[in-house]
Amino acid sequence: MTVLPNSLAARDVAYVVHPYTNLRKHERNGPIVIDRGEGIFVYDDEGNEYIEAMAGLWSVGVGFGEPRLVEAARKQMSRLPYYHTFSHKTNEPSVLLAEKLVTMSPEGLDHVFFTNSGSEANDTVVKVVWYYNNAIGRPEKKKFIAREGGYHGITVASGSLTGLQVNQKGFDLPLDFVRHVSRPHHYRGAHPGESEEAFAERLAAELEATILAEGPETVAAFIGEPVMGAGGVIIPPATYWARVQEVCRRHDVLVVADEVINGFGRLGSMFACEMFDIRPDILVTSKQITSSYLPLAAVLISDAIYQGVADQTERLGNFGHGYTASGHPVSTAVALENLAIIEERDLVGNAAVVGAHLQAKLKPFADHPLVGEIRGIGLIAAVELVADKATKARFDPVGKVGMRFFEKAHDYGLIVRGIGDSIAFCPPLIITEAQVDEMVSRFAATLEEIHAWVEAGMPD
Repeated sequence: MTVLPNSLAARDVAYVVHPYTNLRKHERNGPIVIDRGEGIFVYDDEGNEYIEAMAGLWSVGVGFGEPRLVEAARKQMSRLPYYHTFSHKTNEPSVLLAEKLVTMSPEGLDHVFFTNSGSEANDTVVKVVWYYNNAIGRPEKKKFIAREGGYHGITVASGSLTGLQVNQKGFDLPLDFVRHVSRPHHYRGAHPGESEEAFAERLAAELEATILAEGPETVAAFIGEPVMGAGGVIIPPATYWARVQEVCRRHDVLVVADEVINGFGRLGSMFACEMFDIRPDILVTSKQITSSYLPLAAVLISDAIYQGVADQTERLGNFGHGYTASGHPVSTAVALENLAIIEERDLVGNAAVVGAHLQAKLKPFADHPLVGEIRGIGLIAAVELVADKATKARFDPVGKVGMRFFEKAHDYGLIVRGIGDSIAFCPPLIITEAQVDEMVSRFAATLEEIHAWVEAGMPD
């Protein structure tokens, strides 16, 4: 694209440092300036329409331009635009939202701590677990086990939990308190002829061996997304989470469910923990809690952890952790309205029904020469592109085809995400079957152009 002098795009290049972006490439090419959104669509400043097949960043559940959320923000802004929750202060929306989250979340999660983002939430998880173990006399029990390909954020602690090299190269991460075990991706990780159940058993054995090698007295928690998002939309084998929990309980290792992407209906259940029968000690939510209209995340903890933390604050005189915007009244007010919309419009049910339609529409692409695997559940899916279907051989370099697909999809009015060479979908929960058909049609057109480019030798 041509970046005109003094245009908004040119000023962006001059002044804005973009996350997850090759900054030199950005200087050469400039941005697409997104101007407005409506439903599942966004529009750039030239009037081009795009189906936002990633719901922004896995997050805009109720769609773009929802007037009820705008009004909820306006109403709260006019009443109490900001206040903190430090030092015995509170506000009504924060109290009501905490109560709502405890009521709707899996059993055993009784207390809520608010942050601004999933990254901050998982940083908080690390600190709370350390604080808790200090409080109950287990100062050596501080290590976390996470998974290769897992995504838990990009701050120093949460970036260490994350198992993606792109988030760690150049940043001196991960820190030494984290150990990573294999991701539960049967297509890529299974031995020849290994069933999903046997694969799950092997991964559970790997987890247990890791705990024993480190010493159970040093391992505090296991953290995982029920369904991995940024790691490529990885659906675990049916028995995986049961085996993982058995290992964790056997060695007194806390289970942390990261539902930042999965939560509030994405898979066709309110929380993924319900679908996979996960009984976490800690659950992390963000993104669809406000449909990302405003920054907000929440850490839900068990009463046992809370009691240990509370006792320690009595001994020390303070819980020395928190954020300026923890429990921000406007963010929590918008979250309450957002959750009301999800419930009133049965968007969880819509994700189940329309999600099944999405999975069915993608299934025929399994026969395409470039497609290695199609995976998904509810309104989240990925199509993995490969150089050779028979051997599952990846393209060289990995990610070149995925990036090309991401870029060319814009020409067809489609915003997807290239994760390596997997093309991810995560549309707003409001999407209809007819809109899914159009989204998949635009995907198909892009795939044919990419196929021709690959056949031509992938020229630059």
